[in-house]
Amino acid sequence: MTQIKLMHGKLHRVRVTEANVNYVGSITIDRDLMDKVGILPLEEVDIINLENGKRWSTYAISGEAGTGEICPNGGAALLCKPGDLLIIIAYEYCDRAKVMSSGHQAKVIVADENNRCQKFIEQNLVVNGDRLELSQPSNSRNPN
Repeated sequence: MTQIKLMHGKLHRVRVTEANVNYVGSITIDRDLMDKVGILPLEEVDIINLENGKRWSTYAISGEAGTGEICPNGGAALLCKPGDLLIIIAYEYCDRAKVMSSGHQAKVIVADENNRCQKFIEQNLVVNGDRLELSQPSNSRNPN
């Protein structure tokens, strides 16, 4: 059984609301955003800072739902500042044969300036013969 690592959830262009160097590691994320894309508390995430190109991995912890909170903690707080735009990506290991036969789905939020869901996208790997194609439904939607 060959395992491959695929994106399952992404928060695109979320804005740092606070950077807390005194907290022990992680990144605090509004619980509503985590739930919408399927990121679990303590799940490993990769983070890319669009302002300076810095990248790091850490784990997610739930912030208060509905607040729009995005707060890198500990050493990661030194890699960004409030107002920076981030991409937060979560991955999962999948059985390659199952993906090749059944496909895969990832959930993406494109955030507005207040870290609310501006656009929700389901990116699908769809089986087409002996290969997969990336398909984004034309009904990708604004949830408001």
